[in-house]
Amino acid sequence: MTDKAQSSIVAGWREWVSLPGAGVPWIKAKLDTGARSSSVHAYDVTLTGEGASERVRFRLQPWQESREDAVVVECPIHDRRHVRSSSGHVEERIVVIMRIALLGREIETEMTLSNRDEMGFRMLIGRQALRQGFLVDPAKSFLGGRAPREIRRRNRNR
Repeated sequence: MTDKAQSSIVAGWREWVSLPGAGVPWIKAKLDTGARSSSVHAYDVTLTGEGASERVRFRLQPWQESREDAVVVECPIHDRRHVRSSSGHVEERIVVIMRIALLGREIETEMTLSNRDEMGFRMLIGRQALRQGFLVDPAKSFLGGRAPREIRRRNRNR
């Protein structure tokens, strides 16, 4: 085993994470080694400023089928990229830098903004983020624990 593998944290294929810079304590994420970049569900996207001072404001909805606990996030635009979805559709997406807390480790990564209403997870964590010290065990889930039961129950099927 390499030194890098020994110092990596083993994660399941799905984990509860937080976005400390956005004020989101719980969001369920799929860890996808087949995806290059990470993506988060964003809606009501508004652009402000121009050039180097261009910013984006968006709503981030951490729960499926529920607007409860939705937050407004505003941050600089890091980039714009053409991203190919799993269905093969190519679209231009806004890229921002976000902090993710996963299994006790906080990392900064590029995050594309996307409408993930039809997806099973509000967030997808791709290889660029995972290479910052994580190994994914596809046979495991929620190795970092789960959101508290009352929070999961409160937001189920809303």
